[in-house]
Amino acid sequence: MKQIVCMKWGPLYPAEYANKLYGMVRRNIQGPIRFVCLTDDPAGVREEIECLPCPTVSLRPPYNNTGWRKISLWASELPGMEGDWLFLDLDVVVTGSLDDFFDYAPEKTFVVMQNWTQPGKGIGNTSVFRFRVGRHPYIYDRLVPEFDSILDQYKIEQTYISRTVTEIAFWPDKWCVLFKTHCVPPMPQRWWKVPSRPESARVIAFPGDPNPPDAARGIWPVKKWYKKLYKHILPATWINEYWRE
Repeated sequence: MKQIVCMKWGPLYPAEYANKLYGMVRRNIQGPIRFVCLTDDPAGVREEIECLPCPTVSLRPPYNNTGWRKISLWASELPGMEGDWLFLDLDVVVTGSLDDFFDYAPEKTFVVMQNWTQPGKGIGNTSVFRFRVGRHPYIYDRLVPEFDSILDQYKIEQTYISRTVTEIAFWPDKWCVLFKTHCVPPMPQRWWKVPSRPESARVIAFPGDPNPPDAARGIWPVKKWYKKLYKHILPATWINEYWRE
């Protein structure tokens, strides 16, 4: 049984994201799967998805509901979950087979996507990672009592995990890519070239903006007018081939 988990809390991502993630996963894995969504609102989530309560972290706002909440996955126990799990962010697009993600480096208890904004520095991007429940509880145990010093030193949760975990391995580089790094053409070509899909990629991550449906429509949300000059994309309509139920 191949086990996949995602997290959905608050209003940022509606049930549509979990439903489409399940669809992409199901089309790209052979054999039986268990797909769990840790959520505080299961309304609208398709019946094939097993909804479990979303764990929390006892941090001050707003950190308790940012990416730091993912650290709850590193607790010594996760009710209803055991063994190895493939974690996927809600806003990834699966474009190829995921079967190898379960077989790759089976002896490793933490395998993660390369952080392509800091390549080669040993930092993972936690949009895509495999972990073993209860194997590295010190990551969770240290979070609350040491949070101020952790935040000063690491700024974001994926850096904290990468620098603290005693065992880390990375997926092959070609498997996991970033939309803004690997798909969007450089300036000024992005004004006339459509974002491309790397043929070898299995998962495309969309941290920040744009998210998959916006990128498919050629929308890159910005708050300051001058950023529209370089935060510009043409519609990547190929996303719709993958990002669907």
